[in-house]
Amino acid sequence: MVGIGVLGPVVVRDGAGEPVDVKGPRHRAVLARLVIARGRVVPVARLVDDLWDDPAPGAVAAVRTFVAALRRALEPDRPPRRPARLLVTEGPGYALRVAPDAVDAWRFEQALTAAATEAPPQAAARLDTALAWWRGPAYADFEDAAWARAERSRLQELRLTAIERRAEALIAVGRSADAVPDLDVHASEHPWREDAWRLLALALYRTGRQGDALAVLRRARSLLSEQLGLDPGLRLRQLETDILRQQEAPGADPAAQLWADATAAYDRALAPGARTRLESTVGVLRGLAVAGGVAAARDQRLAAITAAEQLGDPELTARVIGGYDVPAIWTRSDDPEQSAQVVAAAERALVALTPETGDAARARLLATVALESRGTSEPRGPQAAQQAEHLARRLGDPALLAFALNGVYMQTFQHTGLAPRRDAIGAELVTLSARHGLATFEILGQFIRMQARGALADFAGADRHAAAAEQLADRHERPLAGVFTEWYRAMRLAAGDSPLQTAADAYGRAADRLHGAGMPGVERGLLPLALLCLRISRDEPWEPAGDVDWGPYAPWALPLVLLPRDRGAAVRALRRTPHPPHDLLSEALWCLTAQAAVALGDRESAARAHAALLPAAGELAGAGSGMLTVGPVARHLADLSALLGR
Repeated sequence: MVGIGVLGPVVVRDGAGEPVDVKGPRHRAVLARLVIARGRVVPVARLVDDLWDDPAPGAVAAVRTFVAALRRALEPDRPPRRPARLLVTEGPGYALRVAPDAVDAWRFEQALTAAATEAPPQAAARLDTALAWWRGPAYADFEDAAWARAERSRLQELRLTAIERRAEALIAVGRSADAVPDLDVHASEHPWREDAWRLLALALYRTGRQGDALAVLRRARSLLSEQLGLDPGLRLRQLETDILRQQEAPGADPAAQLWADATAAYDRALAPGARTRLESTVGVLRGLAVAGGVAAARDQRLAAITAAEQLGDPELTARVIGGYDVPAIWTRSDDPEQSAQVVAAAERALVALTPETGDAARARLLATVALESRGTSEPRGPQAAQQAEHLARRLGDPALLAFALNGVYMQTFQHTGLAPRRDAIGAELVTLSARHGLATFEILGQFIRMQARGALADFAGADRHAAAAEQLADRHERPLAGVFTEWYRAMRLAAGDSPLQTAADAYGRAADRLHGAGMPGVERGLLPLALLCLRISRDEPWEPAGDVDWGPYAPWALPLVLLPRDRGAAVRALRRTPHPPHDLLSEALWCLTAQAAVALGDRESAARAHAALLPAAGELAGAGSGMLTVGPVARHLADLSALLGR
């Protein structure tokens, strides 16, 4: 397979990794220009304008000569007169149609995206490999070309981000000393990147070099102040404060010392193979998840379940699976494959339990099945939720009932318009949890009510529940709660009469809070979806800038994105649009389908959307997510009715 390198001078290599001769600089320029287009057609006239400041009369013929030579280089074994597969003629120009991993820059972006969802050890290894693909500045031999300038800048920004994410992963796995040399160079070469200084100072601090860490922070402060007239950002200031406090009272953290003493005593008391360790590990993972370490806990959870199953004790397996009763508010799994594995393990445990096993273990397994089946259309999820709730109510165990109600909540998305049902679940959770001191489930109940009251356009009520959730989270140190309330407040701006840019900026800040929180099921694609919904709700045109990662929402966004450019493609995309998953964004996605159907006059799609949205006629579309809104469902129903003649 041919490989194209643009992370440095533009090169082509054959399947064995050997260089391929692509002739002169203008041949490479044509190839580079087509790589930048990422499979889109570049008209011959555009290529001529890009290659020459003052094109000669034979410029078009020259471009065709360059393309012919490139085709021979890219497909040396192609028989005469057989159409090219990689560099194709299409319409008024040419397009490069190579595999996604054939271009080093494309592979680099894929690696960076994948690393964002991985545990620190895997992320560090992946980013090490990806950064090694850089042989110099991107498109190094076209430094002065106007057509390459934006792409060179974009790729450089991605490279700097990768350097910082790699350093962060190294620090997270205890390899701070390995991160220091590269961070030192990175911060010196890019002195306006506050994260570079923060990570360098943190790495130095973690290696015991507190004085050097403070010196780095003060250097950053001086540069920002003297050169830009700016104060350091919050994270830099907080790190400096933390280091100074530790210096003033070295080793004076009683909680940290207590933790160290307790874990050491635990290690001495229990043999390495003791089964109690597995159950205790699940308790630690639960605490880690609710304290903000969602990704790390998720990575270890399946390993604990696998280890329990290997011991052949169904009751132990049931306790290990059911002991991870971490409240869940979002209806899309962060790791669908892992969720399916957890459900399968829970179902195996349910079958293997003996009649003598208590109903509490069964209820916890059933609640787990209901939670981990969220967003699917399988009947097993609602069935398991109902069974778990029945057992929990009969047993009278408040913590078990709270866990079961979380499963019931996750299964109240069979159709649109169920916000009142979820509001009732949230109200019971708040009352139950407050009475029995179940802080994490009380926060969950407040969030459920915040979402439901928002869906019902009761923003005064939703505001109260958001504030209550924040107060509880502050008191009990639940940092992830602030991520959801930040998104809620951005959605409030979008739903009100604030300027469009004000709401868009608020969504951007909310997305920054979400980045790195370890919740890819929430994060991926949410910001562009929110911005699209914002513009639709304000009757503003949508024209995305460059390539947009729509994540799981691509099928519903694509018809609207294609509409201004290619009506036929938009029609085809609309007819391929599936029913949205049964989750918090179902109404919003149906409204995107509704808008595309109205714009394209597609009565069949309009009828589908009308039937799906009718139960939610009194709601704000998408506001039940607490994240975004497309405006009143009634407005979209009216547009659909006009098309359908109802």
